[in-house]
Amino acid sequence: MNGYRIAADGVLLLHLAFVLFVVAGSILAWRWRSVARWHLPALLWGIWIEFSGHVCPLTPLENRLRELAGQAGYAGGFVEHYLVPLLYPPGLSPEHQWLLGAALIVVNLAGYYGVWQRSQ
Repeated sequence: MNGYRIAADGVLLLHLAFVLFVVAGSILAWRWRSVARWHLPALLWGIWIEFSGHVCPLTPLENRLRELAGQAGYAGGFVEHYLVPLLYPPGLSPEHQWLLGAALIVVNLAGYYGVWQRSQ
């Protein structure tokens, strides 16, 4: 296996772990409150990416590594390429991104509400 392909797969796994942390980090904060100091900036980044329509820098990095490995990259962002087909029909629209951003806020508000309740 090509070293660039291994690196691209590593970036993909890192990206997936980051997305999962952004989505569910508030739940980890129920158990370990110190997680919040890492999660809140990651959450703000995820919200900004969704509402601004920008692409996370890990996406072009993965694509470049795939090109160097002789594979085809992909258009759009990580969420559009890997996650949206699981959640929505093909084609990420700005409306879908706004829905994803809103869902991110709602899920994490609920999570941090739980953290707050546990501290009372």
